Amino acid sequence: MNKIFEVPLYPYQRSEDQDASVPVRHPVIIIGAGPVGLAAAIDLAQQGIGVVVLDDNDKVSFGSRAICFSKRTLEIADRLGLGDPLVEKGVQWNLGKVFFDDRKVYDFNLLPEAGHARPAFINLQQYYFEEYLVHRLRELQEAGATIDIRGRNKVSAIGTHDDHVTIEIDTPEGAYNIEGDWLIACDGAGSPTRQMLGLDFVGRVFEDNFLIADVIMDADFPTERWFWFDPPFNKGQSALLHKQPDGVWRIDLQLGWDIDKEREKLPENVIPRIREMLGEDVKFELEWVSIYTFQCRRMEKFRHGRVLFAGDAAHQVSPFGARGANSGLQDTDNLCWKLKLVLEDKAPDSLLDTYNAERVHGADENILNSSRSTDFITPKSEMSRLLRDAVLDLSEQYEFARPLVNSGRLSLPCSYVGSSLNSADALHGPARTIPGSPCPDAPTADGYLLPHLADRFTLLTINAEAPDSFEEAGVTVTRLALITHDDKTRALRERYLGDAESAVYLIRPDQHVAARRPAFDEPQFRAALRRAIGKENTA
Repeated sequence: MNKIFEVPLYPYQRSEDQDASVPVRHPVIIIGAGPVGLAAAIDLAQQGIGVVVLDDNDKVSFGSRAICFSKRTLEIADRLGLGDPLVEKGVQWNLGKVFFDDRKVYDFNLLPEAGHARPAFINLQQYYFEEYLVHRLRELQEAGATIDIRGRNKVSAIGTHDDHVTIEIDTPEGAYNIEGDWLIACDGAGSPTRQMLGLDFVGRVFEDNFLIADVIMDADFPTERWFWFDPPFNKGQSALLHKQPDGVWRIDLQLGWDIDKEREKLPENVIPRIREMLGEDVKFELEWVSIYTFQCRRMEKFRHGRVLFAGDAAHQVSPFGARGANSGLQDTDNLCWKLKLVLEDKAPDSLLDTYNAERVHGADENILNSSRSTDFITPKSEMSRLLRDAVLDLSEQYEFARPLVNSGRLSLPCSYVGSSLNSADALHGPARTIPGSPCPDAPTADGYLLPHLADRFTLLTINAEAPDSFEEAGVTVTRLALITHDDKTRALRERYLGDAESAVYLIRPDQHVAARRPAFDEPQFRAALRRAIGKENTA
């Protein structure tokens, strides 16, 4: 067993708040020290916002749980200062293969174009992801950031008020209270915060059960995503194989509906299933085993006054498509810059309603894709199964059938094309960079584009003149000037110009496009900035 599970990363220490005569007020309190909560804390601390993270645990999550982290998550991690260690430790992959019965029907490349700093995905156990996040948090503490993580601090009660939230906390040394201007609940699928506030999910619960196991083995399988429909070793069901670091492999085996979950988790039942899949000659040992029943559900609203929900606390999807942790990181990416502006009185708190609108849209997109994947993988009628099997047969010979195969539409960055924060598109350039879209990466003369678009509003000019900066409503916009003369790969032109000769983009701090025009028009871009921070309804 990996000893990382046993080491307290943030052991209990008595805080000054426990000795205060009245509850201490903090700008932001985060409940939950998983990947989403820690990412939110780091993001806010990097921007000068004081934050306290509370967790009733003091260690990383047991088992690998999330393992597939997308290119967009890695780009967010770059902004948070930990992209390199994640990629160095993780297993990089772009290729996936689909099998039907005992034959490969086709393969696919998730990153067919060049010109991106990060791979399509890495596989990395969640416990490593959390460990690197905690290390980054400690670096910020050492640099003087106001960020505190408190292990074995269990939230027992929450009081909501018009201008703050009160929190009652149980510790090994007794209870104490604190207050927060804002509370971010990142406390997982079973969210005690959600329960304490009397809130619930809406959506679907699927009846199929899946055995999910991490096994340690020395195998020469390639670094690819392998998915089987109706394999010989699990007839009538499905299976998935992924490689992780340290010789650990993730295996998913569909088990069906009416099963004894506790019995199926016993080693004497798990080991024969895995041996049948891998072959008698492959030696392995179990690291972690669980049985999952998948859910595709979300809260109706992610904002409730001064309480904001993110990650699994706000929404749940099946793991097919790697949309859980990746969408949670997109939640925090969307939320933190908005919360900073509200805390600094540079934006109305109604800006946080756009967090709800944009990320509910993202959750619905994930739930739709995840539900469709689960329905294709686990047909609910004989007619559905016959149709699915016909598509799989056709996909072996005919390319037109391959997009119809759904073994999990893998996580992509969400686009907020319909957001109220967008300004009208005046460029008529590439569809992938219309307002609301996430900025695609591209090579530049000194590296890559996305690291230059971080934590602030940016005026990206391509073959266009503009001031080096301008300020509107207390928010500064800084220019990044690029020219296509340096665009050796033509990626910048293809992704941002199209047929246009020049372009000017207003980029949000979360690297989404807010506005674009063929040239800099100061009144138009000032209006676009006001709209992007929720201060105007028209541009």
